[in-house]
Amino acid sequence: MTLLGRGEAVGGGAGGRRPALSRYALLPLRIFLGVTFIYAGLDKLTDSAFLASGGPGSLGELLRSVRDTSAVPALVDLALKSPVGFGHAIALGELAVGIGTLFGVLARVAAAGGALISLSLWLTVSWSSTPYYYGNDLAYLMAWLPLILAGAPYLSLDAIWSRGRRGHARRGRLFG
Repeated sequence: MTLLGRGEAVGGGAGGRRPALSRYALLPLRIFLGVTFIYAGLDKLTDSAFLASGGPGSLGELLRSVRDTSAVPALVDLALKSPVGFGHAIALGELAVGIGTLFGVLARVAAAGGALISLSLWLTVSWSSTPYYYGNDLAYLMAWLPLILAGAPYLSLDAIWSRGRRGHARRGRLFG
């Protein structure tokens, strides 16, 4: 019997279950980060209070409140030049990162984008969290690193495209 129909043995040993299952070890992380970033992007895009320059719950108000305690106040100042535009950019970025991660489309690029978003949020919004591990953006940043390194080699569009390119290259050598 095989696991997932790819010839991996179900029993123990070098060709057994453990190597076959370890290939999918990052899948739960991909699903979690992908769904979370899609949700975060949609949540921002559908929240008119968030996408406002000022007022309770607005990005503008949040940015003003963290400006003096952030690690990079210049980054906050840049966002404050157009809080609504910056809010849309972050939301669309989160949406693109989430979709890319969940479906494995340019997965390393998507993970790098997720890491960049998480890093910028850690250096601005979460920076003043004490102790530092209360700020969730640092944990998200660390979660993106394995996906930057590994990509999405299984159960992804990247994997399908890669197999297609390898198959095309082999056919080209045989018949070219």
